[in-house]
Amino acid sequence: MGYNLIAMLVAMLAGLTMALQGSLNSLLGKVVGLLEATFIVHIIGTLTVVVGLFALGLGRGNLLRLPEAPWYSLAGGILGVIIVYGVVFSIPKLGMAVATTAIIVGQVSTALAIDHFGLFGLEKIPFSWVKGVGLLLLAAGARLMLMK
Repeated sequence: MGYNLIAMLVAMLAGLTMALQGSLNSLLGKVVGLLEATFIVHIIGTLTVVVGLFALGLGRGNLLRLPEAPWYSLAGGILGVIIVYGVVFSIPKLGMAVATTAIIVGQVSTALAIDHFGLFGLEKIPFSWVKGVGLLLLAAGARLMLMK
């Protein structure tokens, strides 16, 4: 249980930082432009990882094993650009709460499919009617968030 609690707290921290990042990225996008903000965010992120990996020695993996990774695992970099751009685009138009709710509905829908089919080497976790009801309630909540 202790390990799961730590994982849950780390996931919550990631969600908290995603909300903050979305707000800050949107602010930057209003000043410099959407694609320009996406570029700046990724440059700063790259520099942060370079410092952590090389200057601070925080990495525990092996970059030399990169050729062993499936080619499609590299799509994460492209997806990261789409994510940041989508957030920078949607938050000023929808507001932080509505955009975040829509993002979460998209994440959970996709995550349920990935779990159900055990995609990308993950353990299969079957879809159930309870999860379907949860997704419908989440989508209904997103719809309610759109109401003025």
